[in-house]
Amino acid sequence: MVESTRIVLASRPEGAPTPANFRIETATLPEPGEGEVLLRTLYLSLDPYMRGRMSAAESYAAPVEIGDVMVGGTVAEVLESRAPSLAKGDVVQAYSGWQTHQVTSAAGLRKLDPDNAPISTALGVLGMPGFTAYSGLLKIGQPEAGETLVVAAASGPVGSAVGQIARIKGVRAIGIAGGPEKCAYVRAELGFDAAIDHRAPDFVDQLRAAVPDGVDIYFENVGGAVADAVYPLLNTYGRVPVCGLIANYNATGTPQGPDRLPGFYGRILTKSLTVRGFIQTEFVREMYKDFLREMSGWIAEGRVRYREDVVEGLEHAPDAFIGMLEGRNFGKLVVRVG
Repeated sequence: MVESTRIVLASRPEGAPTPANFRIETATLPEPGEGEVLLRTLYLSLDPYMRGRMSAAESYAAPVEIGDVMVGGTVAEVLESRAPSLAKGDVVQAYSGWQTHQVTSAAGLRKLDPDNAPISTALGVLGMPGFTAYSGLLKIGQPEAGETLVVAAASGPVGSAVGQIARIKGVRAIGIAGGPEKCAYVRAELGFDAAIDHRAPDFVDQLRAAVPDGVDIYFENVGGAVADAVYPLLNTYGRVPVCGLIANYNATGTPQGPDRLPGFYGRILTKSLTVRGFIQTEFVREMYKDFLREMSGWIAEGRVRYREDVVEGLEHAPDAFIGMLEGRNFGKLVVRVG
């Protein structure tokens, strides 16, 4: 019998999550049945979408129920297998959530080759965030050489990949990030054409100066004041893949001030804009194999770089998650569990 330490949703947050919204428990797991495996979590991914799953509001996925394990992508080791496709010692990409061990069906698990890339990348640049960038940019953004792209949260796992893929496609990439250190990383390490600090008092003026020919693609990760600054700069036939709106995730009411929706619709009409929300899973069947092949090649060639922010210990996941929503992480946030 194996005991799993797990973090469950203790209560739904009102506004920003707090440590009181989480609870650590232990549970005894059953033996794996036919077609099942026992997994030991090695790495846990922390991602902004988890804030939405803590809420009971209607969304694209069911909420986490009170008392249930927090959801999340993982990399795990197979400790015991009753499935012909996996053996003890194999490393897999899973969806175990915030827990140290899990008994689950082998169906849907993706076996990883640790010799091909660090296994943690299956949660970042070679996982859901990387594929979100790849599919959203190529399918919705439709980049063409010579165009200009702006992406918010540019030092994060999605934004950093968006800008680098855009550069590979011959597009001028402008990143928006929080603070001088992150902006320097976006320019010097990731190779963006420019990086603008959204905390700067003259942010709007800096952004306008960085895009003298306007913006053809705005990859939306943030919303809020950043989006307010970008939208007036969009060119006719501009494309806006809407991936996330992290500035609004902790909101408890409607925004203050006048209703700007009519003006937003007016801009969509007069500029013939394409604004398309998406969840990366809708493109998996069509694009995931190409993503793994192309992204692996770009990483091997040094054309795509990535950064990880590794937190030690499952018990620190709540604090790290809260910090991520405040912008404290630098790179793809993962918890080393095993």
